[in-house]
Amino acid sequence: MRNPLHFLHFVLVWLLLLGGSHLTYATTWNEPWHDQVVRKADYFVLATVAAADESSTTLTVLATLGTTGSPLTGAVKLTDFYSLDLCSTSGGHGPEFHLSPQDTAYFFLKKNQAGTYSLATPTTGFALVKGQRVSATYRHSYHQALLERPAYELTMTAIFQHYHQQPYAAEAVRTFIGQQLAQKPAALNQEELPTFFRQHAALETIYHLGLTDYYTATLPFLRDNQNFHSQISAARALTAVNTPEADQQLLALLSDAKTPDFPKVIAIWTLGAHQPKALKANLQKLTSKASEDRAGFGGNLMDPRICTHLPTLKAALTDLIASL
Repeated sequence: MRNPLHFLHFVLVWLLLLGGSHLTYATTWNEPWHDQVVRKADYFVLATVAAADESSTTLTVLATLGTTGSPLTGAVKLTDFYSLDLCSTSGGHGPEFHLSPQDTAYFFLKKNQAGTYSLATPTTGFALVKGQRVSATYRHSYHQALLERPAYELTMTAIFQHYHQQPYAAEAVRTFIGQQLAQKPAALNQEELPTFFRQHAALETIYHLGLTDYYTATLPFLRDNQNFHSQISAARALTAVNTPEADQQLLALLSDAKTPDFPKVIAIWTLGAHQPKALKANLQKLTSKASEDRAGFGGNLMDPRICTHLPTLKAALTDLIASL
């Protein structure tokens, strides 16, 4: 195992899903956020990999959990990518598949013009099954959570159905969210990691489903400046809560010197959705001390998702103020 400090720093799995050593580093892309992956998909399925090489992958579908049409069954061939924003290619190498035979995963798929199917990118649009848990993406493939399969299936199926204007198991989802947020924010240690991952899934599900009745329960996570991952998810969870009280909480986060730039940028995006004109003067006061360093996802220069960027805190603030 990695040493504990390194493990905790990368607690949401700041690494490639399948290991960087097999990827073509000269091909790079801007990785989409998870809501884009789900919105563009036609199917959400559980499948095993029957055959795989760099140019195509054949899946055996075990179950269709979400669909915009008829369920998928049997063999499905993946031949390209539906949400791949390339930045560079080199040596004739384009984007490649890096799944392995016998892998089991949940996949977001889109039917393409060739009559086969597309994955979002080589590194997102799927969640590998590891025993009874899933390497789950709720926010971005840089940030993953190891979550129990029933919780993943419940929440992610609801997210797919919501984004495709379909009914979902609202009562069961709300029960799950309520149970996670009734607990204090989990610490970043070995003992509390399972709780931390469930709370991450709960907060991100609030964001995806646009729920508005968890404002009070979200605040302890927004204020948890010992855990910037929880602050990011809590700031996202407030997107649909467009109230002066919520805006004041987000402003307090922006004013807290202990809070890193990443959750601050997310809070600014949430305020951008709210358009709080009454806070324009307050926000202008923050620009003079706002960082001009890029708030990154982490990773390394050999990561093919290297083109995925956040704006600097100052740039994000400037854009928000200009929109008010």
